[in-house]
Amino acid sequence: MAIPVNVKDLIERRVVENTRIEYKAGYNPEAIIHSICAFANDIENVGGGYIVVGMNAENGVPLVASEKLNKADIDGLNKDLLNKCNLIEPRYIPVTELVEYRGANVFVIWAYAGDSRPYKCPTGFPNEKNPKKEKFDKACYIRKLGSTIKANAQEEKELYGLSGIIPFDDRVNRAAKLDDLNPVLITNFLYRVGSGLYDLSKEMQLDALAESMQIAGSVGEQLKPKNVGLLFFNNTHEKFFRYPQIEVVDKPDPTGEGMVEKIFKGPLDRQLEDALTFIKNYIIKEKIRKLPDKPEAERIFNYPVRAVEEALANAVYHKAYDIAEPVTVTVTPDRMEITSIPGPDRSISDENLKAYKMISKQYRNRRIGNFLKELKMIEGRNTGIPTILRSLENNGSPKPVFETDAERSYFTVVFPVHKEFLANGQSNNGRIQRETAKRTQAETKDRIMEILDEGEISTQNLVKVLGYSMMTRALRSAIQDLIQSGRIAYTIPEQPNNRNQKLKKI
Repeated sequence: MAIPVNVKDLIERRVVENTRIEYKAGYNPEAIIHSICAFANDIENVGGGYIVVGMNAENGVPLVASEKLNKADIDGLNKDLLNKCNLIEPRYIPVTELVEYRGANVFVIWAYAGDSRPYKCPTGFPNEKNPKKEKFDKACYIRKLGSTIKANAQEEKELYGLSGIIPFDDRVNRAAKLDDLNPVLITNFLYRVGSGLYDLSKEMQLDALAESMQIAGSVGEQLKPKNVGLLFFNNTHEKFFRYPQIEVVDKPDPTGEGMVEKIFKGPLDRQLEDALTFIKNYIIKEKIRKLPDKPEAERIFNYPVRAVEEALANAVYHKAYDIAEPVTVTVTPDRMEITSIPGPDRSISDENLKAYKMISKQYRNRRIGNFLKELKMIEGRNTGIPTILRSLENNGSPKPVFETDAERSYFTVVFPVHKEFLANGQSNNGRIQRETAKRTQAETKDRIMEILDEGEISTQNLVKVLGYSMMTRALRSAIQDLIQSGRIAYTIPEQPNNRNQKLKKI
């Protein structure tokens, strides 16, 4: 069998974080089974990992081991590995592939995140030093800081707490049928990533192909697609999810005059590519300036493409697909806002956000992230934010602003437009800072009540008085909370869209 990634990129850690790959010079079944068990337990919800047998890693550089694997012995190795994996409880069988890398045989094991954790395996096996067939205890193993270790009592308790908790993208979709997976989209993906499974896929039945890619799972005796399979390999996945799309709104005037709205649907990689193409062609603007002290001209953009690519891809990656909200891109004359629902994990503090340090301890969509990394549509190894900051700096653009609320109900990346593209040389620094000041929800409500103490006001004017250029999700939420609690009300409640509608204090 083959694994659904580009093995060369995998070995050289171009698409996988360092902590998710382990190199073994030779076949040591005890150490390998422990690592398989640890990756299957996936205590950090990163999507399992890979074990590369026949290689060393010296100072972080992967090197072919001096004692090379004999291709003739691989069948025996596979059989021994299968026998020992059968001792894992619950039963768990990884995916393996023999590949040639730099003239040597390399045996790659894909230990995907299991859906029946916690997994336990024997602490040891009979060997030359211990030939007795004594019964070894079984224990849970986990990955910590790139190493495989036996779980202690607290960590084992945590694994039991994770039992049955599967990220939404990795869950089986009971409403779908296996035929809802499109084989053409699957083989196209394998071709694009350069997987050795591509050639095999043309002769494989859909059920075998889906199982080998872990995009389907068993429900009783039936094989059904997982959500990640439907999101990438189905052309009409809105049948199974609400608003799994990207919406781009170009709003050149606050009144909405001249507004252009585009909605992008389809497989996640396609909609992301299409949305980015639209943004590059119709939103991104360029200016060329001749500098007196340099022979070459300077090229500047209203928004640097690389920063927008990374921010939008991350929004697609981190959106919750069980929530009926799209990823939105809103462009006004002085900014671009990219919003996804919900907000960042609570392990990322407000201080982290201000310092642009966003390393989550839990991944919302472990499989979506893996597919996007394999397609090279997002950065691996937590380099996305540095890429955004570097792109903005190289373009001479202001730093981004990260917005969320106390409930972490949304996350917005705000890109202020480059000053050269502001009308009449108007500065946006003060406005951006005022609008994006991190008021708490309670502070926003108090400020609304203070404004209404002075009399009735339209929502449009309320937005301006509060220092915003447009209605935000946080502000809308604050208004709705105040209405529901009976503290404020609309002046014409029976006609919500009346042009004379205002808010009043009760």
